[in-house]
Amino acid sequence: MANYVLSSITGKDGNNAGPKAKQDITKFLLDNNFKNLEFEFPKTNFDKMKFVMHDLPRLFKGKQIDSLIFQYPIYSLTLTKQVIRAIRKYTRAKLYFVIHDVESLREYPEKLSTEREIFNQTDGMIVHNQKMKDWLIAQNITVPMVDLEIFDYDNPQIMHENQSLHKTICFAGNLAKAGFIQKVSWKETKLFAFGPNFNDTVNPESVVYQGQFRPDELTDHLQQSFGLVWDGQSLDKCDGVFGEYMKYNNPHKASLYLSAGIPILTWNQAAIADFVLQNNVGIAVSSLEELDDVLSHISENEYDQMKKNAIEVGFKMRRGFYILNAVNKLSAF
Repeated sequence: MANYVLSSITGKDGNNAGPKAKQDITKFLLDNNFKNLEFEFPKTNFDKMKFVMHDLPRLFKGKQIDSLIFQYPIYSLTLTKQVIRAIRKYTRAKLYFVIHDVESLREYPEKLSTEREIFNQTDGMIVHNQKMKDWLIAQNITVPMVDLEIFDYDNPQIMHENQSLHKTICFAGNLAKAGFIQKVSWKETKLFAFGPNFNDTVNPESVVYQGQFRPDELTDHLQQSFGLVWDGQSLDKCDGVFGEYMKYNNPHKASLYLSAGIPILTWNQAAIADFVLQNNVGIAVSSLEELDDVLSHISENEYDQMKKNAIEVGFKMRRGFYILNAVNKLSAF
């Protein structure tokens, strides 16, 4: 069997974790007998024409490909169609998508008909979770789909296995999108914030800014009891476009925390809450307002079990367990 993963050539972008999820999936597949087909994403109109007329045929012609993994989206629906057309023209490969984002669900509902057309041209897709799968089925996506469960995370840092229960949480991400941090006013719990665009008008009794680090360095600095997965402006729910999207997606920061063995704290209506509760790797709450009280009701034994489970999941992530399991399930259809 000749199995390939199609990947775009991108350099690691400083402290930006944006491309990491795709890079990690490529790494785990290559480590497990997949071969790499690389292309450079075209930028100018001339490059796009050359990409379609020359680069794509050259990429696929003459290769014996049994299955091909394509990581979606590449942020151009037109070029995505051209890639699919070339794969179908020059190979007999089974084409599988790994979905990172559904644009019509996340932010651009006007793209739904185009995404439906694209998805139904595949031989199957790996989607984030059951809630995303159910939504796609409701939009008449008819190809086989399997749940990833959670994104893997290549983490070179030592696993922190000895944290005990304290009223401390960490939050990593673009802090400009985390307006809820400005409203935190706990008396006992402290939030340690990591990332760019920090607004220092927060309550200093509740929030401590820790700076910004590269994705492969960040987990070495996370020493808190829980990792927070939250979005939007409100303490009472995850709101706004990306807060609503949390009802369907698996935020990559959840994988960041778990890869370090840190249990998760998240919104109880977030799709990731299902994984968190089913695997007992954290807690899900309706609001952050009463966090002092919530954390007061967690016993040392309960936390120790969450911690143990988080470490177990983290080690699975570090070897690509979830993507490899999903690929095996999909190829069985």
